[in-house]
Amino acid sequence: MGINQSGFQAFATIDAKSPSDPVQRTFEIYVGKGFCDLELASITHTLATANDVLARTAFHWRFVSEGAGYVDGATGMIVRAEPAIQDHGFSDIMVVVGGGAAINADFMRRARAMQRKALPVVLLSDAATAYIKTAKSPAGKVTTHWRDIATLAETGYHPNLTARFSENSDGIITAAGAGATSELIIGLIAPLLDSTQVAELGNRLLLHTIRKSDAEQPKDIADNAGLFDAHVTQAIRLMEDTIADPMPMADLTREVGLSTRHLERVFRKVFNDTPAKFYKRLRTKRARTMIEETLMPMVEVAVATGFGSCDTLSKAVKDEYGMTPSKMRARKKITLLTYED
Repeated sequence: MGINQSGFQAFATIDAKSPSDPVQRTFEIYVGKGFCDLELASITHTLATANDVLARTAFHWRFVSEGAGYVDGATGMIVRAEPAIQDHGFSDIMVVVGGGAAINADFMRRARAMQRKALPVVLLSDAATAYIKTAKSPAGKVTTHWRDIATLAETGYHPNLTARFSENSDGIITAAGAGATSELIIGLIAPLLDSTQVAELGNRLLLHTIRKSDAEQPKDIADNAGLFDAHVTQAIRLMEDTIADPMPMADLTREVGLSTRHLERVFRKVFNDTPAKFYKRLRTKRARTMIEETLMPMVEVAVATGFGSCDTLSKAVKDEYGMTPSKMRARKKITLLTYED
C-alpha cells in the first residue's frame, strides 16, 4: 500500500540495496488489553516474511504497553510487553494496534513525543478512531476503519475524515487496520526494497493485489461484488443507500430489473432469507452501531435507520439481538469527561 512519504525520510533514508550499509529498522508495536490479534499478527508476519525475502534480518520488532508484563489480546493471543517509558527508548517507527490500546490515552503522549522527533507513528483502526475523537484539528486528512467512519460523521465535525485505507497527517498515519494491515506494512517498508522484492513479498503473503493508501475501503457488503450475482449486489447497494428511508420491495425489485419472486429466489439461495428480512437486518445492524457508539437519542436512531418510532426500533433490536436498545447502550461504558493529569 503506497504511503505519502512526507515525514518518513528518517525511516527510509538508507538504500536497501547498499551492501556496505544494510537496512535495519525496528518497529515498536504498542498494545493494550484486548488488542486486535489480527493486526498484530499481520505486522509481525509481514516483517518476518520481508526478512525471508531479503535473506537477512532487516526488520526487528518489540512489544510495548502502558506497563510491563503480559497483555491479553481479544481472541486469546498473549504478548510480553516492555513498558513504554515517556520520552525514552524510541524505535524507528511505532504502530499502535487497534482494540484495547484505544481505550487508554497513554499511547498518544508517546505518539506526540515521537512526532516531535520526526519518527513515524501509525494508528490502526480503534487507535485511529480514538485519535480522531481527541485530536484538535489535525494538520491533514485522517481515516479509520469504515465501521467507525459513519459514527464519527454522525457525532462530530471531522472535515478531514476520509474512507481511504490510510492517511498521513504530519507524520501520524491513521489507517483502517484489520485485514489491510499487511498492505500498510508493505507500503511502509517498500522504500527500503526494490520492486522485485515488493512483488515477491506480496506473492509470499498470497496478496492478489497490494492496494494503495488512497484507495477507498470496501465499506459495504455490496462493495464485495465478486461474492454475489450482479442483481444481488445491486439490490444490497440500494438497501444500504436507503437505510434511513427504506424502499418498498416493489420499487426495489423494479430498480434491480427482476420480478419480486425472482429476487426472493436469488436471496434465499445466497442468504437463506427474503430480501425484506435481509433489508431489515441491515437497518437493525446500523441501529446497533448508533446505539452502542453514540449518544444519539433513541428516537433519532429510529428515524436514521428507517424504523420511525422507538417502539418499532426496540422490537427489531430485541428480535435480532435479544435485548432492548436501552440495555444494549447500558452495556457500553461511555466517558463524557476526560482530563489530563
